[in-house]
Amino acid sequence: MLPHIYLLCREHDIPATFFEITTALAFSYYATEETDVVVLETGLGGRLDATNVGKAPALTIITSIGLEHTRILGDTIEKIAVEKAGIMKPGRPVLVGPHVPHQVLRQCAEDKQASGYFTPNDILGPPVDATDLEDYDLENARIATAAIKMLQESHPQVIGRIIPEDIIKLGTSSRPPCRFEVINNKDSGLAVILDVAHNPPAMDYLVRKLVKTYGKDAKFRVVVGMSSDKDLSLCGASILRAVQDDVSRIHLVEAAHPRAAKLESILEANPQLKRAEGSGARYDLDDRSITKQVNDAIAMAEIGGEVLIVCGSVFLMAEAREALGFEEPRDSDYIAEVAGAGVRHSQELFGNSSDVLPTLAK
Repeated sequence: MLPHIYLLCREHDIPATFFEITTALAFSYYATEETDVVVLETGLGGRLDATNVGKAPALTIITSIGLEHTRILGDTIEKIAVEKAGIMKPGRPVLVGPHVPHQVLRQCAEDKQASGYFTPNDILGPPVDATDLEDYDLENARIATAAIKMLQESHPQVIGRIIPEDIIKLGTSSRPPCRFEVINNKDSGLAVILDVAHNPPAMDYLVRKLVKTYGKDAKFRVVVGMSSDKDLSLCGASILRAVQDDVSRIHLVEAAHPRAAKLESILEANPQLKRAEGSGARYDLDDRSITKQVNDAIAMAEIGGEVLIVCGSVFLMAEAREALGFEEPRDSDYIAEVAGAGVRHSQELFGNSSDVLPTLAK
């Protein structure tokens, strides 16, 4: 499949990015396997995303909207919402989560002639416990459950009208690695949480879930790295709330990825993190590695009886898991290079064009 896609790019001079190539590869696989159900997640935005070529999806879903990729999608929630709404299709329903600008999205749904605009409350009724809306995992589980219910009605021959409630609950409560992944050390009792919260709304959610899970009196120690395209000031403010403004319980790292924020940039955006007379966040400008700070944080958290959180950019998670003793799979050097890791600063173009076209990082 992949050689054929490369060939098409060369023959038609298509300057495809790595993300576009892998999206085409996925579509080719689904078609070959005659897949019954496909769930596509956009890479960035929606309107211009490579995944947005399907003309008649059974359902479109917008989970939440925050200030993210503002340089590309717009500098307000409303502008970003319009870009996200680009996945809406004529004659097809749209399901939206609670934390979106509903007025903007309802207008987009009307303009695009969507067959209906729904929220999880419309499908499931209001949540029994209103505090569940403070937990992004439970919020996402409600959105997924509502989607299943809608698809059971619209496509019973594929989804099946009767799926036991306990099976739906089990499926929607499953989490991939690094989504509030809790690792408990049996010997020391230390709890380590890995979470890829990487923008201000996600970090705010993470802080609320930490308090809800461990109590407001719990002490947290945080290892955090960020992406350069995020609001570093607001991300820093969220982390400061997590440690109750005890800056010394924050460890700053810099992932080995071109999109990773430099330590200097994080400190400039959050002056209160800078070290002064022995105080301030913990970081090492000579050794910016995740491994060093994770190991230091583990030792300090065990002594202080703290819960350790590793969060921020997804780029730091593999090294963090390795520091915690996990055997992590690694991409080949070639794949890592083409995907934008290592020293590369743009995605590979697979066309024949002699001009290097601007590309958008996923």
